[in-house]
Amino acid sequence: MYDVMAIGNALVDHEYVLSDAALEETELTKGNMTLAAIEEQQQLLAYFQLANIAPSKQAGGGSAANTMYTFASLGGKPFYACRVGDDEQGKFYLKDLNAAGVATSEKSVHKGGVTGSCVVAVTEDGERTMQTYLGTSSDITADNVDFDALMHADWLYLEGYLAMSEGIQPAMTQLRQQAGIHGAKIVVGFADPAVVKFAKDGLLNMLGNKVEVIFCNVEEARLFTDKKQIKAAARALLDYCRIAVVTDSANDTIIAHKPDDSSEIDIHQVSTPTVANVIDTNGAGDNYAGAFLYALSQQYTLPECGRLASEVASQVVQQFGPRLASKEYQDIAQRVLMT
Repeated sequence: MYDVMAIGNALVDHEYVLSDAALEETELTKGNMTLAAIEEQQQLLAYFQLANIAPSKQAGGGSAANTMYTFASLGGKPFYACRVGDDEQGKFYLKDLNAAGVATSEKSVHKGGVTGSCVVAVTEDGERTMQTYLGTSSDITADNVDFDALMHADWLYLEGYLAMSEGIQPAMTQLRQQAGIHGAKIVVGFADPAVVKFAKDGLLNMLGNKVEVIFCNVEEARLFTDKKQIKAAARALLDYCRIAVVTDSANDTIIAHKPDDSSEIDIHQVSTPTVANVIDTNGAGDNYAGAFLYALSQQYTLPECGRLASEVASQVVQQFGPRLASKEYQDIAQRVLMT
């Protein structure tokens, strides 16, 4: 039925463009995600209003949701488990995903709940800094997960941000068990340096004994492995997976691969397209993972997967918002995979 099942936080993104000086006033850590209570988010929005900083865009967000949106837009069949409220934001969120070809379940809707929101502050260098109010997404449990969707899926994608949620850990364990029963390969996206800093135990629970693929950036890889060199960090990640994909902004991506029953490690270095004007890095890593996973599901080689993912991510950072139009994804795939 589905190529991949994913689970993650459901958030509506509200993007703001501001200077580094204005970002410093917020006391948020640049380039990281910070969890906040609704009162804290209201204070941040009040500051933006007083500073005459108007929102530039509202869009469906959430790390795994962005990844599944990319996967679907390229032609895959994903299912996404999450938790939203039965409010207007929740309706907008699910409708947006469904229109792109991402299947969801009625189990995702919590009556009386408030859909989570993420304030994305984009500075002049294109870096994204996030403050997240999880809303009802923070209470996601096994009751919100349609485990039947995993029965015929080839892949299970777990969003790193959920490592910060204690309530979802039993469902994570159950999903990993079900994946083993049905032969689905597990993929984990670390998602943010804050996840590795503050929720490493939850992340280790996601990884279990070992998973198929880990997606992370170089900062996350260094924090997780205590290795400074990107290739050394990628190799160290192979203790937890068969394929480690470590991105490094405009620098080359390192893909480390240890085939089954082999002591040899393959290292692939994939170049990143040059981008003259980075506007917004929000969602770049999520899109990278979605494009890579799609190509991997279609039996492309690891370097080919990396090239498609790099091309998609390089387009995402040249616009505001975490998602491209569906046709843009297809045009990129046509150019990269069919030549």
